[in-house]
Parts: sequence; structure tokens; C-alpha cells
Amino acid sequence: MPIIKRKGRKRVLKQRLQTREIEINGFKLPVKYYQELGRSSIRLTFGKDAIIFRVPLETSISEKTEKEYWDWFFENVQSKIDKHPSLVNMYINKEYYDGQEYKVGDKSYFLEIKEAKRKTLSAKAAGEIITITIPKDLNPEVRSKSIKAILSRIVAKDMKPEIIRRVKELNYLHFKIPDINNVALKYNTSNWGSCSTNGNINLSSRLLFAPQAVIDYVIIHELAHFFERNHSTRFWKRVRDAMPEYKLHEKWLKENGELCDF
Repeated sequence: MPIIKRKGRKRVLKQRLQTREIEINGFKLPVKYYQELGRSSIRLTFGKDAIIFRVPLETSISEKTEKEYWDWFFENVQSKIDKHPSLVNMYINKEYYDGQEYKVGDKSYFLEIKEAKRKTLSAKAAGEIITITIPKDLNPEVRSKSIKAILSRIVAKDMKPEIIRRVKELNYLHFKIPDINNVALKYNTSNWGSCSTNGNINLSSRLLFAPQAVIDYVIIHELAHFFERNHSTRFWKRVRDAMPEYKLHEKWLKENGELCDF
């Protein structure tokens, strides 16, 4: 049984992990089932590689309690997928095909996918056309992951100038920070943005699938960190002064963030 520490807490957590698989709407979805000592509630999240289910670790958990946990889990997973059917795309091989219109936010790209006798994948962009050449006979999982990775880089590079322009505009309107060093747009699933002490702003390219107001919120959030390196009352006042309705956009990310992906 591994021992893990949680940030901001003195106690350690004993944790048991099981990997399982469930079937929802005809799709087999991976599940990571955690039993944690010290946890008082159950929690469901849609992680990068699996649906994560956390429950209290009890030394003498009854079958009835175990069944109640899983009844709750299935009901809530089904409800979320009914509301957002594309959630299942996180756990199955996404299909990319020649001639596909590929939408990122309000922008459309058109994919040209070619197969060739080669060992590596290559790609180039010309306006709205993205041409991807892939090795023949790739298995579906490797093919999907490879195309996804290269699309995330190409689209981020194409849209980065607009993101930089918007960072400068929001900074001028609300903060007047003189020393923003660099703005990076990279694929990241652990957070939506970060701000370094060197004056660098890092934004997840997954944000490109969000509404513009949500993108603006994350930019404002990171700009506010130039003044407050924490999430104190003073920090949130700076965010609120720049964007009074920021909580609406924060809520959108919590409810829809898992849908923002390549």
C-alpha cells in the first residue's frame, strides 16, 4: 500500500488503487479506483487516461456500502456522458481522416492525411490546410496518438500570435505589467496556465477549444499572479476588478474542460 502526501496537509494518506473497466453506451472505459484512508467523501473525476473514482478506505467496508459507491459512480458517469457525449473520446482512439474539417474554437482546418513507406510522421501547414504524412500499417492507437500530438503543435504555433496579442491587450487594459518575458502555448493537461517568477506566462493549448471569454479569464488569472503569487483575497480582487464575471468562466472550465482537447 503506497503512502502519499497531500500538499498543505501534515497527515499522510494510505491509498489502494485498482484498475477496472466499465461499459457505458457500448463503450468500454478505463477506471482507476482509489480507496484512501482519511477521505470522508466520494469523488468522481474524468482524468487524462481514465475515469478516477475516490472513496474512503475502511478496514471493514460492507458489501452494501461498496455497492452504494458503485451505484452512485455508474449513475453519475452515465449522467455526465449523456450531457457531454464526446467525453468518451478521451478514452477511445480518436479518428482523423483525409478531407476532415477539424475545428478548434471558431477556426476550421482541413486535414490531408497521406500514408507512405517511412518510419516517422511528418506534417506541414499552409493556411487552413494541414498535411500529415504517416507511416503505413500503424496500429490505430499509435496512429491516433501520433496525429493528435502533431496537430496540437501545429495548431498552437498557428494561433500563438493571436494569443500573444490578447495577452498584451488585456495587460494594457487592466494591469500595465512592464516585464512580461515570454508567452508559451503548449499542450498541458495538469493546468490551464501558469506564471513563473521570471515573467513567463504558460498557457495550455487545450484552451484554444474554449470560448474567447474563458481564454481571457485564464490570461487575466495568470496576469494577476504577477502581483500576488498565491490565491489570496487580494489576488481574487485583482481578477474580479479586471473581470467581474470571472466565476462564470471558471465554472465553464470545471464543467466543460475535459472536452477541450485535440
